[in-house]
Amino acid sequence: MKAFMDENFLLETPTAQKLFHEYASQVPVLDYHCHINPQEIAEDRKFENITQVWLGGDHYKWRQMRSNGVDEYYITGGASDREKFQKWAETLEKAIGNPLYHWSHLELRKYFGYEGYLNGETAEEVWNLCNAKLQEDSMSVRNIIKQSNVTLVCTTDDPVDDLKWHQMIAKDDSFDVQVLPAWRPDKAMNLEKPEYLDYVKTLSEVSEVKIDSFKALKEALVKRLDYFQANGCKVSDHGIEYVMYAPADDAEVERIFVKRLAGEAVTKEEELKFKTAYLQFMAEEYYNRDWVMQLHYGCKRDNNTPRYKQLGPDTGYDCINNYAPSSETADFLNSLNVADKMPKVILYSLNPNDNAAIGTILGCFQDSSAIGKIQQGSAWWFNDHKTGMIEQMTSLANLGLLSNFIGMLTDSRSFLSYTRHEYFRRIMCNLIGGWVENGEYPADYKALEKIVKGISYNNAVRYFGFDL
Repeated sequence: MKAFMDENFLLETPTAQKLFHEYASQVPVLDYHCHINPQEIAEDRKFENITQVWLGGDHYKWRQMRSNGVDEYYITGGASDREKFQKWAETLEKAIGNPLYHWSHLELRKYFGYEGYLNGETAEEVWNLCNAKLQEDSMSVRNIIKQSNVTLVCTTDDPVDDLKWHQMIAKDDSFDVQVLPAWRPDKAMNLEKPEYLDYVKTLSEVSEVKIDSFKALKEALVKRLDYFQANGCKVSDHGIEYVMYAPADDAEVERIFVKRLAGEAVTKEEELKFKTAYLQFMAEEYYNRDWVMQLHYGCKRDNNTPRYKQLGPDTGYDCINNYAPSSETADFLNSLNVADKMPKVILYSLNPNDNAAIGTILGCFQDSSAIGKIQQGSAWWFNDHKTGMIEQMTSLANLGLLSNFIGMLTDSRSFLSYTRHEYFRRIMCNLIGGWVENGEYPADYKALEKIVKGISYNNAVRYFGFDL
């Protein structure tokens, strides 16, 4: 029997162990998509206790606590931090086979030196150990990032954001990790939302453009794109229901937008036509700026209406949506191709059943302007577990070039989540190592080193064009 989470955790063969220890573990972390707060980096926040780090905003953990019958009072309610931590510890011991069990213990070992197991009985010991450690200067936000060997972080930012925290970090010579904004313009697209007109008003004020037409909306967005670019942005991200394609001419799109500005509701058909035109416009702007376009889709959000009214979005009530027609994804990308305005694109579907469809779509639009220009994103959200990662990488290897994959991202609100990169790299090395051990790829370690380091770090540096 193997020891729990020893140095060869998840590494089943000598080749896998060599690939991880000699190659994957030796390169830094590039976190090109996350949801951490740049203000906390600028102010170098120190957390009072482990609950603040682990349970503040982490809907992954909240979902499991609810599945364990924990009352909301101990999850997002008014219970003390110590009480919340106890309920999490009692839940974690039941999470056999769940990535949260692995992530939590990887974090306890890396950042707190704890080699035991967290459960209801050890909660007091772990609580005291972690909280004492968190008081040390080494556990400030910036020092956590540094000891995680991170070279660059892309946050997630709205077009109306002033980016003052990014500017403050950039001017601070004492911190040499780049913290760049990433453009997330969903609110300007979602015209069906009841709060849309209020958002347009805010965007108008920030951009100093009177938004009375779709043409004016695009003008306002261009001004904000210029501002983001001046602050180092190279990456966009869109959270959409699916990649739709409902083409309409300019006049019809203008009519739809003006109708919504007048306070009228739009039909589903009108919504899709507007969003198609919006995404086409955004993609063309990214092409002109050599930005990367990330498309996250396949999620049905906020399914529990009472809890949404109580807690708001991003609180653990989302699920996989199985409607994402690959034909429309292909048609949308082809419309960019026809216009000769295809940016680098990363496709992420929350539905693992879309892996093969994405893998075949990629091959339709690759060209010599970039290596792996159209990418399948890493196993995302409900899929960033061992099985999901293996399935995504295996599908990509079967249908494309896994060696050009840009690898893992954190996609987290927690500063301790960088161990997810280690988790991914171990799984990736075990997968590749297994193919070598099985005679499916030669033991050519010069080639294997390039592949493993590429997927772990180097491919992303090249793909995004970061100055590293």
